[in-house]
Amino acid sequence: MTIPADGIGMHLYTMRDVLAEDYPGTLKRLADIGYRTVGVSGRFDHSAAEIRGFADDAGLRIVLEHVGYARMADDWSTALDDVRTLGAQWIVVPSIPEAQRNLAGFKQAAAAFTEAGKAARDAGLKLLFHNHGFDFAEEDGTVLYDVLLDVDPELLGFELDLYWAVDGGHDPAKLFQDHPGRFPALHVKDMAADGSWEDVGAGKLDFAAMFAHAESGGVEQYLVEHDKPTDSWASAERSYRGLTEI
Repeated sequence: MTIPADGIGMHLYTMRDVLAEDYPGTLKRLADIGYRTVGVSGRFDHSAAEIRGFADDAGLRIVLEHVGYARMADDWSTALDDVRTLGAQWIVVPSIPEAQRNLAGFKQAAAAFTEAGKAARDAGLKLLFHNHGFDFAEEDGTVLYDVLLDVDPELLGFELDLYWAVDGGHDPAKLFQDHPGRFPALHVKDMAADGSWEDVGAGKLDFAAMFAHAESGGVEQYLVEHDKPTDSWASAERSYRGLTEI
């Protein structure tokens, strides 16, 4: 398959070291590589309005921002306002607190996501959840992630991290088929032979097989991520090439 150019993005957690030094310059260089969208993760003392300006100047579109779980209870209205200022369409909770990573805790999270999702919808946004491998743990015959999949699809979607889904023992292609339309954004992150993180296309994950069912999953954005690149720019360039060659 060919990924539309405006669907190829960078999750900015990958670039956190260079963002801290030069946020606007980093966005411009990402655009020069070929990226067209970004997901915000960390503002480095810049306001939402400033980051929106940096992105506009670079010709990049911000599609989402990661916002901590606690803000749903403490500061959700401001978080929603900021995401709208960024011009994004999705507000993403990147993880559930460690103390809640059990069946009871995920049920609490599902209730919290339901209410936060209503507020996001009222603000013209969509709430997404980003997974890690531990979200696919099983307790009393129930996969924790499935508790969240049971939340009203109008109120909660998912930013599926492909590496962590595979690490958790799940096939992204099957998730796309079993839960159509639930996965508008992806973290495209490859896995090295030893199980560590790798640049897209340089590891062992079969992205072509996954992406063959991406339309069923409702995928719109393919956001590159590497959790700990040795060289952020080399990783960004290599992953862009890898993603465009799938």
